[in-house]
Amino acid sequence: MGKAAHVGVGRLLRVGGLDGVQGRDCMNNARGQVLRYLSVCSGIEAATVAWGPLGWKPVAFSEVERFPCAVLAHHYQDVPNLGDMTKIDGRKYRGTVDLLVGGTPCQDFSVAGKRAGLSGERSRLALDFIRLAREIAPRWLLWENVPGCLSTNAGIDFGSFAQALADCGYHLAYRIMDAQFFGVPQRRRRVFLVGHLGDWRPAAAVLFEPHSLRRDTSQGRKTRHVFPCLTRRGATAYDDRTPYVLEKTGVRIATPKEWERLFGFPDDYTLVPYRGKPAADSPRYKALGNSIAVPVMRWIGERIQKWENIYADG
Repeated sequence: MGKAAHVGVGRLLRVGGLDGVQGRDCMNNARGQVLRYLSVCSGIEAATVAWGPLGWKPVAFSEVERFPCAVLAHHYQDVPNLGDMTKIDGRKYRGTVDLLVGGTPCQDFSVAGKRAGLSGERSRLALDFIRLAREIAPRWLLWENVPGCLSTNAGIDFGSFAQALADCGYHLAYRIMDAQFFGVPQRRRRVFLVGHLGDWRPAAAVLFEPHSLRRDTSQGRKTRHVFPCLTRRGATAYDDRTPYVLEKTGVRIATPKEWERLFGFPDDYTLVPYRGKPAADSPRYKALGNSIAVPVMRWIGERIQKWENIYADG
């Protein structure tokens, strides 16, 4: 496999119910202005950490778990948390949101789970993601999940999900991307789906570099050294289960701060007040384990911004 393939694999889905002119009628703020986003299934907000340097503004978050909510309240006091995404009336945000982003629960898609797919209770939030896309009509979509989402129900689930977004007018591209090729020392493969309203070119431009489309493997992304660790399931693993670090003096579990660094978060980002005292390790591990790698989100955001700048410049 060539180096370029290490970044991920994906497809361009040139489908959608609106052409470019119709899509622009649904656009929100003018190109070149600050991009505004609504984050659902927010977790501890890898998106906002990644996109803060771009100047993007979160309109609102949507998170229900207690500890991630505490992290959001600590770091983003001026951003409302709407709670349960199934209760959000997207029509209230039409014209004020340029990008809808979310990583809906993955348990029913994961190869480690029961593989219930969209019929599973937790993964049905993907259907609410579609509903919000239809009600809000942002010009960009970004959805993240485990690679298993591509294969549940023989791929019919993902195909149905993509087609439903296409029926809302979005042209889509998706790609499997691995965090280890974006500057963090862990293997974490995830599917990223980008959608753009009324035009197939932006989604493709964001997820696929020209050399990858030419099958030019000479410009592949390099990985940092990934150190061996032990997990509960065995030795010398590099995946995203709880890591036990192998040192000269023996074996120890990785600290929450080391986990934050594995995901690209600032040190002590999750060390926030929780239930009247500094957060214990357990909720920090869980919240980080459910998060998205910040450098991958930053890379995608930078490429969206690049397209926005090109459009603004005519």
